[in-house]
Amino acid sequence: MTTAPLYPFSLPILLLQVHPHLVVAGVLVGLLVGLTGMGGGALLTPILVLVFQVPPLAAVSSDLLTSLVMKPFGAAVHLARGTVNKPVLGWLLAGSVPAAFVGSVAIGLLGHGAHRSTVQSVITIIIAIALIGSVGATLVRLWHERRRIEHRALVVRPRLTIAIGAVGGLAVGLTSVGAGTLIIAMLVLCYPRLSPRELVGTDMVQAIPLVASATLGHLLFGDVRLTLTASLLIGAVPAVLLGARFSAIASPRLSRPVMAAVLAGSAAALLHAPTPSLWAGAALSGVLVGLLGGRPAISIATASS
Repeated sequence: MTTAPLYPFSLPILLLQVHPHLVVAGVLVGLLVGLTGMGGGALLTPILVLVFQVPPLAAVSSDLLTSLVMKPFGAAVHLARGTVNKPVLGWLLAGSVPAAFVGSVAIGLLGHGAHRSTVQSVITIIIAIALIGSVGATLVRLWHERRRIEHRALVVRPRLTIAIGAVGGLAVGLTSVGAGTLIIAMLVLCYPRLSPRELVGTDMVQAIPLVASATLGHLLFGDVRLTLTASLLIGAVPAVLLGARFSAIASPRLSRPVMAAVLAGSAAALLHAPTPSLWAGAALSGVLVGLLGGRPAISIATASS
């Protein structure tokens, strides 16, 4: 399925061209994002490419615009609860915002160049690699959550934090994947004393200007499909609010393994892996996340810095 770009921006016309199946996809992604806190790009982009046959560049561009609308809802909750580390946030933004714009412009220019078909194939491979990285990032995050590190103080590391933002921002600009998975994993390694709530809250707030920067690049040089985005948002916005509302009572022990299996299976499908390998990779990822997520936490006391 493909949808053509629509100009000028006209909300009534956009609503007349709503695709019900895309609304359902938006509901599914919104619920999972609200329940698990994982980035929508890791879910929505492969769905658009694999299920709806949307060209990879258009999938990345449209997914970013969809995520830009969804992100503030979760970020507002974390700001209200005080689970955002503002010093870390500032240094992250210094690296992520410019890198996201550079990545989006680069992939947009290449995608519209003379070798666009080859570039679209390369984008697919990059997305698959990012999805595999997301599964690994989930494992790192779960390992961190098991190690309940007691702490008194946290020392901010500006240069390393900027580098984390730059790597994550570039990944988001290129693939729309990484804002809710890769960046958190790198923060875990750099700041093991941040609590899981602070990790998610800080990342979610910094993701707003990060995704905005990447979206701007894709609006200028990418392939945003407005009718596609409108259909997704109709389902995703109420669903992410509903998912966030039930996140406190829903058990992540079930949702996380399912998510890991879906991401690994999607990566294998994008790489045209044989069906047995696809199922084996999905099952292994789900089992690993399930085992690590279900193990009891270990309390580790640390001295203040």
